[in-house]
Amino acid sequence: MANIAIIGAGSWGSALAMVLHDNGHAVTLWSLEEEHIAELKRTGENPRFLPGVKLPASLNYTADLAEAARDKAMLVLAVPSHAMRPVTKSLQGLVHKDQLLLSVAKGFDIETHARMSELIAATFPANPVAVLSGPSHAEEVSRRVPTAIVAASGDELIAQQVQAYFNNDYMRVYVNSDVIGVELGGALKNIVALASGICYGLGGGDNTEAAILTRGLKEIVRLGSKLGAKETTFYGLSGMGDLVVTCGSRHSRNRTAGIMLGKGKKLADIQAEMGMVVEGINAARIAHVLAEEHGVEMPITEAIYRVLYQDYPISRLAVDLMRRDVKPE
Repeated sequence: MANIAIIGAGSWGSALAMVLHDNGHAVTLWSLEEEHIAELKRTGENPRFLPGVKLPASLNYTADLAEAARDKAMLVLAVPSHAMRPVTKSLQGLVHKDQLLLSVAKGFDIETHARMSELIAATFPANPVAVLSGPSHAEEVSRRVPTAIVAASGDELIAQQVQAYFNNDYMRVYVNSDVIGVELGGALKNIVALASGICYGLGGGDNTEAAILTRGLKEIVRLGSKLGAKETTFYGLSGMGDLVVTCGSRHSRNRTAGIMLGKGKKLADIQAEMGMVVEGINAARIAHVLAEEHGVEMPITEAIYRVLYQDYPISRLAVDLMRRDVKPE
């Protein structure tokens, strides 16, 4: 049994806390808001982020970051990508060098465009760092629906340690040494899911979704290869697998936001209504910059960037993509 803290009591943090608890570990769930922690303790549920799911009675809860980090074998950093920098900054002085730091966020640092593991490693250079990603909706994991994900680290032993912590009868964990590819697959698929949702909201069908998904994968491979990832990684769980689950599921925040955009709702209203982070919004801006810096053609990503940040008429998105110059596949 290991003593583990989940830093971030959103839907994914709560679901992973349940997995680790099922595996016999002592788990502490941290939230910045004392009111949120009080609600979790009082109800035994997380109605704000994971309604209807009963949390294990023996979970520990705290709003004290020092208490959460103290004497833990692993800290699971389960905050949204935009919150990773302030949270890691707050953890400085609280983390000892033997603690494993695991990122489960799918996005980029807003300031530096770094991947999450890069940001964490830069802040804690003496610590082992790993990533957990793949096609996994918290709503299903919390109900113990069979799920396969991937643990990535440049150190195989560290990846295997994460695998051992999480693997069980309903959570199958593979290991991968391609941290760059695993993280980019998890971050960039959110942009494709926005595009898929927009096209659906505009009246597209299954044919449209298949086109967006497969051509979106091609864009991810192009940029990922330029940034040092292995192409084969994107044909696995954190790539094709994550695209399938994010582009086609009712649980997908990015797809849902895209559908609402396609139906004419304003972005600010959508974010207020959903109440949770839509990672593809920031990812589209950062991927646009990275594509320009590295000379990578990403027409779907570029279209989403223009819709979100340049008042590009959303009604033109599908037509303009379809009318691009023809070429071999």
